[in-house]
Amino acid sequence: MTRARALLFAIASGAAVGNLYWAQPLLDFIARDLRTGTAAAGWLVTATQLGYAVGVLLFVPLGDLLPRRRLVPIALVCSAAALVATALAPTFPVLLATLALVGLTTVSGQILVPLAGDLASDDDRGRIVGTVVAGLLIGILLSRTVSGFIAGFAGWRAIYVVAAVVALVLAVLLSRVIPTLPPRDRLPYPRLIASVFAIVRRERIVRWSLVLGGTSFAVFTMFWTALTFLLSAPPFSFPVETIGLFGLVGLAGAIAAQWAGGLQDRGLGLPTIGAAWSLVLVAFVVAGLGARSVVVLVVAVLLLDVAVQSHNITVQTRMFQVDPAARSRLNTAFVTNNFVWGAVGSGVTSLLWSAGGWTAVTVGAAVLSGFALTVWIVGRRGALRLPAA
Repeated sequence: MTRARALLFAIASGAAVGNLYWAQPLLDFIARDLRTGTAAAGWLVTATQLGYAVGVLLFVPLGDLLPRRRLVPIALVCSAAALVATALAPTFPVLLATLALVGLTTVSGQILVPLAGDLASDDDRGRIVGTVVAGLLIGILLSRTVSGFIAGFAGWRAIYVVAAVVALVLAVLLSRVIPTLPPRDRLPYPRLIASVFAIVRRERIVRWSLVLGGTSFAVFTMFWTALTFLLSAPPFSFPVETIGLFGLVGLAGAIAAQWAGGLQDRGLGLPTIGAAWSLVLVAFVVAGLGARSVVVLVVAVLLLDVAVQSHNITVQTRMFQVDPAARSRLNTAFVTNNFVWGAVGSGVTSLLWSAGGWTAVTVGAAVLSGFALTVWIVGRRGALRLPAA
């Protein structure tokens, strides 16, 4: 795994996962353009994440079966087609459908992450996977900033046209850079998908890790969806360009992801997970107190992103150690689970926002964070420990 290849994997992963988040800072903008309510626009995030969860479940396991040199470019071309359809969507229901298709097809980043794990050596797998996942995280965070600026100058549809062009360029580059690996054992497709669930049933550490990963993604989605609602309304009433800038604060999370991968390489994964959940809980307490202060909100963004990203890379790297021959399927379980929880989180956010605004969302997320911290406390001496090599 060369440094240049790891960098390209990181860029491609970030560009792909960014497709899921272009709409997030634009919800109020899109709602006004398509004449729907802001809370209803929150379902655009839910539709995209549900589509992504289904796409990861159906297509990412193929990385344990088919040549990824062909699989990744095909996924990128399909994603480009869905992005163009989104740019042309004439109504809100059509936009919901096309964004679900974007989620369904934008799975190339989740094929590249386990491929990076396969190509890395045992001694620096955490660092290499951390680098590629850092690309994913930077894509998530910068997507908000980029979409805000482009939408401010050219409208919200323009970002989907730009993303489609980027996907096609990356398809060409990756078709030349991804190495040809030895063929793997052949499995019928139904058995391949069934084996994802079989691994989850067989490995207790995987089940407990999925609870932690899913909860972290739910609270992360709750925060960022509600933050768009908060910053779009009085007393802030920020334009989309300004809302997008908040994503830049979270870039510290991407740096933390590489740092956390190194801690896992040194056997400190479990303490890192506990520290991360403690920090998530603090972040939501800070956020709840900062409903009218930009400075306090920026601090909450920084704390939350560092904690969640450090947590996710640690949990994901630990899961890859459970069964090296099934890394794509383990990644499928991890990501599908996360985005189902994320979709639930964005849906719950719309309901909580209607019921009690920012306070209701931050209290709900803090309760979930306390639940996850309890899971870690109970599981750290047994269920969450990796089996001895």
